[in-house]
Amino acid sequence: MTRIIKIIGLILAILIGIVLLYLLVAFCLSIIAVNKKAVSKEEVTIYILSNGVHTDIVVPVKSEEMDWSKHVKYEDTKGNDTTAQLVGFGWGDKGFYLATPNWSDLKFSVAFNAAFARGSSAMHVTFLHPLTESESCKRIQISKTEYKKLVDYIQASFQQDQQGNFVRIDTDAQYGSNDAFYEAKGRYNLFYTCNTWTNNALKVCDQRASLWTPFDRGIFYHYSK
Repeated sequence: MTRIIKIIGLILAILIGIVLLYLLVAFCLSIIAVNKKAVSKEEVTIYILSNGVHTDIVVPVKSEEMDWSKHVKYEDTKGNDTTAQLVGFGWGDKGFYLATPNWSDLKFSVAFNAAFARGSSAMHVTFLHPLTESESCKRIQISKTEYKKLVDYIQASFQQDQQGNFVRIDTDAQYGSNDAFYEAKGRYNLFYTCNTWTNNALKVCDQRASLWTPFDRGIFYHYSK
């Protein structure tokens, strides 16, 4: 019995050690800046938006570079609010998105499958009205050239049918009246999270970002100064 207790204690110690190592590496790499001295022409306004855990990239619905309403349609949402001027994109684990509208709904099986890349991914798209800057919402001005890079990155994250249309997920799991889900590429895991996707989006369009981060705080750290 004593031996079993020692083995269980050793396993727990190893697991705790792995978690602490993961958090330490995440912290260290999060504070290392990429594109630290980025300077852009102020031609397109985008936002980083966080709900406290998950981040979205928010862009204009329509611009010279892209009309997103042709790909993610207002009518795909319950509200069909065609007056929305902004659209937010958040990549993540499909099972987590659809099965966990609230943290109280979180199940161990869903979290486990997400953490270890056992499921597919989805893009959560939300139509928004003008945003106000805050600790959880940062406004960034970028050039048209940089925005085109961001557009290409976001588009490449969607699964598309043979006609090039984004594939909408038929579900009642929307979080509100102005959002919808679409099939996405890639697999969520401990090392490539929703926030890693957002962080990489900022890298792609030559904006300040973390070297690597799985958390929203890693991104916002570089916009809090």
